[in-house]
Amino acid sequence: MRPLVEGIAAPVRVVAVVRGRDVGAGDRPPGQWRALRALLDRVARRAEVRGLVLSREDRLDDLHVFERVISERLALGELLDSVGVVPVDRLGEVDALVSESLAEGFDSFSRRDTVVSADGAPLNAYAAGEGEETVILVPACGMPAALAESWMRFFARDRRVLTWESRGLFGASGHEVEPATHIGAQADDLFAVMDHHGVRDAHMIGLCGGAAIALVATAAEPSRVRSLSLWHGAYGFGEDYPKTSHQHGLIELMTAAARSRTAAEAVHAAFCRAMLTSTPADVAHLVLYPYSSAELLYRYCRLNLGITGTDVEPYLGRVGLPTLVVTSRDDDIAHPEGSQRVAAGLPRGQLRVEPHGDHISLFSADAALLRVAEEFMTRHRVPAP
Repeated sequence: MRPLVEGIAAPVRVVAVVRGRDVGAGDRPPGQWRALRALLDRVARRAEVRGLVLSREDRLDDLHVFERVISERLALGELLDSVGVVPVDRLGEVDALVSESLAEGFDSFSRRDTVVSADGAPLNAYAAGEGEETVILVPACGMPAALAESWMRFFARDRRVLTWESRGLFGASGHEVEPATHIGAQADDLFAVMDHHGVRDAHMIGLCGGAAIALVATAAEPSRVRSLSLWHGAYGFGEDYPKTSHQHGLIELMTAAARSRTAAEAVHAAFCRAMLTSTPADVAHLVLYPYSSAELLYRYCRLNLGITGTDVEPYLGRVGLPTLVVTSRDDDIAHPEGSQRVAAGLPRGQLRVEPHGDHISLFSADAALLRVAEEFMTRHRVPAP
């Protein structure tokens, strides 16, 4: 939860939650609360997550939307009956368990570097695995890299895997000069990550908004792409095109928020409500990151409109290699017709329509779906020069 916690101005209140409801101050002895607070402080300190404050006085309904997400994710109320009986001399075991969990987590599995893009924008780039071939996961706009962890772990079994986090959104502070937000600059980020790691060519897998970035990058430098697959892409076209109700509402809010920081502040609460109701609890702590403050929302909307506001059709004819385009019948986030139109416009596009799926479920894809991506890149890879 570190990205989301860092995106919220500290302190972040946490209430004890068990089975979806908060535990009131009068429901447990004071000693249990003191022990729970000490445990939270100890684990957060070891995990380098700063700003969490356990509150006995607040209820779930009193919290900011993101404080509620964090409280429900931690579910600290489930520990109240047991935490108070842990002897002080065994607290060292807590440190060992935290260290073990961290060693198995995303930050230890992947290697993070700072990469400087062509226009000087700094990027958080991540690498995992080893192998003769490289897979580039072109990320969903504004999402922490850990959201694609299952994809990275799958391909890192026998390949090198690279990804990054969107420019201007991670580690951004204050109102410093903003990096460019157009899709060309975001495609340059892909090549900057490749160049930083000494990668001449790679398999490209575009996820959500990253599908449009991968498409534009391939059109610009096709010799650097060994295979291309586009998953549940959020595409823009020159004229009006079918959109889901989610797309209509989101684009309208994003257009308003991108006008200015003042405008982003005004619509921030509406964004929070809309996203909280449509985001599954198991990924909310990651997916909600770019909405966690009005400043991040402003930057995120400008970046996202740089993607969805780009007409992709002029790029389609310039992508000559076989391209897998994946959508589903019931994607209610990005209209399936967008992917169908892209597949039809690509000279060698191959459309795959799953029975179910959308932007969110894509990141918890089962092994069968991941094998679809792997089998396609194996069958259709362009030989290395």
